[in-house]
Amino acid sequence: MNEQNDDLEVALVQCELAWQDPATNREYLAAQLEQARGADLVVLPEMFSTGFSMHSAELAEPEDGPTTAWLREQAQRIGAVVTGSLIIQAADGSYRNRLLWARPDGSLAHYDKRHLFRMAGEHKHYAAGEEQVVLEVKGWRVRTLICYDLRFPVWSRDPEKTDLLLYTANWPAARRHHWNRLLPARAIENLCYVAAVNRIGNDGNGHPYSGDSQVLDFQGEALLAPGDAAGVFRVTLAAAELAAYRQRFPAYLDADRFYLAGQ
Repeated sequence: MNEQNDDLEVALVQCELAWQDPATNREYLAAQLEQARGADLVVLPEMFSTGFSMHSAELAEPEDGPTTAWLREQAQRIGAVVTGSLIIQAADGSYRNRLLWARPDGSLAHYDKRHLFRMAGEHKHYAAGEEQVVLEVKGWRVRTLICYDLRFPVWSRDPEKTDLLLYTANWPAARRHHWNRLLPARAIENLCYVAAVNRIGNDGNGHPYSGDSQVLDFQGEALLAPGDAAGVFRVTLAAAELAAYRQRFPAYLDADRFYLAGQ
């Protein structure tokens, strides 16, 4: 990015999710997305069609399934990139917690969750992703990540090629203080904006979620923090401010060099 890039308007959809009920969630979220018209990027929670379920075999949709088609339709309808994760059976037969990035032109990109939450047995029901993904919207380089990925800074690290770190999550209220501390750290160490979407309400296992969706600037300061409220929350990210900060404080030039095995 340089200072000539356009600003980016981001909309976060923080909501309850109907347990393992894709049709109900699609209907509800379609109405919510009406409120996101005019934004450039709209972010839904992790597993937005089902809630955080380990019933991968029963709930997985094929790569061209109904929720994928729905996501593409919504992106075209409101003229924005719409993204969030859902349960997908990949072409190789494996089950994935897959973030889909649906563009207004009907094209798709995806990211498969790398770090699977073993405390809930996610690693027993899903295959881990192997590739980091950086996607672009309006010249902004967006690193897409999912929930538990937040705890692993090496996977998020890339201050030279990432303008916005994006986390979509089902992060339980019991560990909300971890969420609220780690997100500013990722913004500060990567000299970039961070947008993070979490759900609210209780899931089918009785776990409560406190929301705490937020957008942070490159110094870890909150630009948007709706707490536990339901709704669509919008904020504009300033390209020139990010470029100016990186120019006057280029800490990334002194970062340790490393590589990820298998990359």
